[in-house]
Amino acid sequence: MSLYSPSIEKLIESFEKLPSIGSKTAARLAFYILNSSEEETNEFVTSILNAKKNLKYCSKCYNISDTDPCPICANSKRDKSIICVVEDVRDIIAMEKTHEFKGTYHVLHGSISPMNGVGPEDIKIKELLARLMDGTVKEVILATNPRVEGEATAMYLSKLIKPLGIKTTRIAHGIPVGGDIEYTDEITLMKALEGRREL
Repeated sequence: MSLYSPSIEKLIESFEKLPSIGSKTAARLAFYILNSSEEETNEFVTSILNAKKNLKYCSKCYNISDTDPCPICANSKRDKSIICVVEDVRDIIAMEKTHEFKGTYHVLHGSISPMNGVGPEDIKIKELLARLMDGTVKEVILATNPRVEGEATAMYLSKLIKPLGIKTTRIAHGIPVGGDIEYTDEITLMKALEGRREL
């Protein structure tokens, strides 16, 4: 038997469906909402509904945006000859925070993972290949995550893109700035050696 009323229990269950939210955090969030003013609660609900209603995928890069094309693809100052391929929309935010990348993006919305039943046809690979056919793109930067799935996806994409005569690069992985070599694991050290560059 639940200690909460059915309405509160349902609200807690809804919060528990969110990623990384356990039962205690879900209960805290539920009671926060219940203790909020009606105006704050309505604003919260409206923001969720508006995001669900107004956001769409950019027809060029598959970023999530209020507009199509998204602001990055629509920006005439961006270098359309370079595409940075990422797994997730949040990866674009991370890249943009560096203020270094001036090209465009392509969001795969996942990575190849046979163990999880995700094949090449389940992510936005054919859409990427279609973008490469007009001769505009000179370089594709593969910025998938340095996990087994991300590495497999990068290798798969590399084999598809290189025959098109387009320069294909992979972001370097290695020792973080401020890190000590003696505390770095073998895989990270191996990646750091592979990604070394001439000074």
